[in-house]
Amino acid sequence: MITGFVVALPEELSTLTAKKIAKGCCLFIADNKVIAYSGTGPENARLAAELLIHQGAKQLISWGCAAALDAALQPGNLVLATQLIDANQALLATDNDWLSFTQQKLQQHLTIQSGYLAESETLVASCSEKSRLRERTGAIAVDMESVAVAKVAKHYQMPFLAIRAIADPADMDLPKAISASLNTQGDVELSKLLLFILSHPVEIPGLIKLGLHFQAAKNTLKLVSKHLDDIVSFSA
Repeated sequence: MITGFVVALPEELSTLTAKKIAKGCCLFIADNKVIAYSGTGPENARLAAELLIHQGAKQLISWGCAAALDAALQPGNLVLATQLIDANQALLATDNDWLSFTQQKLQQHLTIQSGYLAESETLVASCSEKSRLRERTGAIAVDMESVAVAKVAKHYQMPFLAIRAIADPADMDLPKAISASLNTQGDVELSKLLLFILSHPVEIPGLIKLGLHFQAAKNTLKLVSKHLDDIVSFSA
């Protein structure tokens, strides 16, 4: 059975393969594993999930980083979503059997946090935004892509999992340089980032801190990736 992975960022992609993939394209990393590099946001994730279906995927994983909404979560913590909450407060379930199977495979290697994963259609940049989202949804973390992938999986009646590592904690405001350097596709443009830093050098410590947090999340995803053969061996 082929398992498809939707990955939004090149840094997240690097935790699964060293090969380069153009945005909007996919790559088989094994006969039973195919990755789609979606870019950020729900629509990109939906298109990537559909692409994976056309490549023969029979189950889908949303793979990457997330922002913590629960103050107990720290950078690098692994989150396996039990349910997802879309931007309109509708609930979507992950596959309970696959979730339990994956937890059993990973719990001897990693500490797992389970709970609701919320959707945001835009970047959640401030701790106050995270707090409001936590109060409104009860979710422990948030990302921009998992719900869209879950909806595609639901449409095709196939198993779905969200595997996410925490990059920024609930009490962290993202550096303003991040929002200032986003392009219309939601990606950080290096040239914009460097220009913003030049005129706002006070941003540098926050960017360094975020970089360290993001590296902790990547390290966790790399650990999980060592057990992909176990995870994808699930059969509904």
